[in-house]
Amino acid sequence: MTKITHFINGKSETGNSDRFQDVFNPATGTAEKSVVLATASDVDTAVVAAKAAWPKWSKTPALRRARILDRFKNILWERGDQLAEVISLEHGKTHDDALGEVTRGLEVVEFATSAPSFLKGEFSENVGTGVDSYMIRQSLGVCVGITPFNFPVMVPMWMFPVALATGNTFILKPSERDPSASILVAEWMTEAGLPDGVFNVVQGDRVAVDALLHHQDVKAVSFVGSTPIAKYIHQTGTANGKRVQALGGAKNHMVIMPDADLDMVANALMGAAFGSAGERCMAISVAVPVGDAVADALIEKLVPQIAALKIGPSVDPSSDMGPLITAQHLAKVEGYIDSGERDGAKIVVDGRNFKQKKQGYENGYYTGGTLMDRVTEDMQCYREEIFGPVLSIVRKNSYQEAVDLIHSHEYANGTAVFTRDGDVARNFSQDIEVGMVGINVPIPVPMAFHSFGGWKASIFGDHHMHGMEGVRFYTRIKTTTTRWPSGMRSNPEFAMPTLG
Repeated sequence: MTKITHFINGKSETGNSDRFQDVFNPATGTAEKSVVLATASDVDTAVVAAKAAWPKWSKTPALRRARILDRFKNILWERGDQLAEVISLEHGKTHDDALGEVTRGLEVVEFATSAPSFLKGEFSENVGTGVDSYMIRQSLGVCVGITPFNFPVMVPMWMFPVALATGNTFILKPSERDPSASILVAEWMTEAGLPDGVFNVVQGDRVAVDALLHHQDVKAVSFVGSTPIAKYIHQTGTANGKRVQALGGAKNHMVIMPDADLDMVANALMGAAFGSAGERCMAISVAVPVGDAVADALIEKLVPQIAALKIGPSVDPSSDMGPLITAQHLAKVEGYIDSGERDGAKIVVDGRNFKQKKQGYENGYYTGGTLMDRVTEDMQCYREEIFGPVLSIVRKNSYQEAVDLIHSHEYANGTAVFTRDGDVARNFSQDIEVGMVGINVPIPVPMAFHSFGGWKASIFGDHHMHGMEGVRFYTRIKTTTTRWPSGMRSNPEFAMPTLG
């Protein structure tokens, strides 16, 4: 069985742990690899390497750092299919979906290559008599990324390209469920010319996470995952003096107005609810049609499309949707359908009935697409994030009722409205209390030169990810005020200096 190790100081490291965890192929339900789980001393080894590499890397000209990232970008372009295959085998998502993930991560690398531009400071001449002042952005030191299973390449790339471009060193703690992609990325970064110790990978579970959160030499932590863990990461990290950005859960609503193009809406919902088996923090899991006539017509369009979903392994290019990540997660997702049914929701299409018939894949973690109607706000299946291919219909009688529904939920990650009415679209985009908004766009994930993040219980910390928000998170401002001897006064002054 293949063993997946750490990548520390430019090379593979097993560390001193005797703990390993199986890594399953969710398409077959078979353990095909195992991953080492770090000890606190393994984490310390990585932090020591990253700290030692930081002084030289932070003083490397931004242009040279950008050139290394540019070479890495070219490797990603050339070998994207190889990385996508690794993702699919451990996550289960289709090859096209995995390749799309690689591309969206690559876009952040492209943004990061602009470091010489976005790291320019500010200079003010003659702020006082013979006095000049300038501001620069400097790196923090050792930064950490703790990332989820659902995007083993894209989410780390929300973090480390910007962190490295701004002069930090980085330690990635990927999900232990699909860890192989992280090692391939580390090897390619080294191939691109990144010095040893600048980018490291520590495999592990909570032991590794807690060691990173408490290590005195870690300066900043980025996290994406569930809200309870995001809250824990933020509280623990900040209590230990670290800068923290922690993105949590979501329950993303799509409002469908009576004037919307329902064919467009149905197609959008199919991809947004069932793409990647719903294991996306930006998945649309709640459709909010305004009026019963809209709801009935929408359901009529969705049912045949959900029934026609091709569910299978990533090796089958005809698959629309792959398996869920683990047997435990499969049971959890179907448990939410059970609870919805008990609470009175109408199961219009029942994914629990799906059985994989492809030879060799009968034991994979598959479920079908599920559509639930007459879901209400008090139901568990509405309140909590399901993170699976389950679409709930919550009927409302007016636009304002739909907005009030969204505002009453604890999560505020992403949302969308489908309409032909410009007033509705403008009011929705301006007034809705959600971090990312789509107007006739079902999954409004910002491009890399903008920033990603929600509001309310979907984020903990003051900075969103990538774009200029990422630059601000991974840097600190230093302001220097200068005056040379020819401009100095001869007598001491004890009043507050005004420089004028």
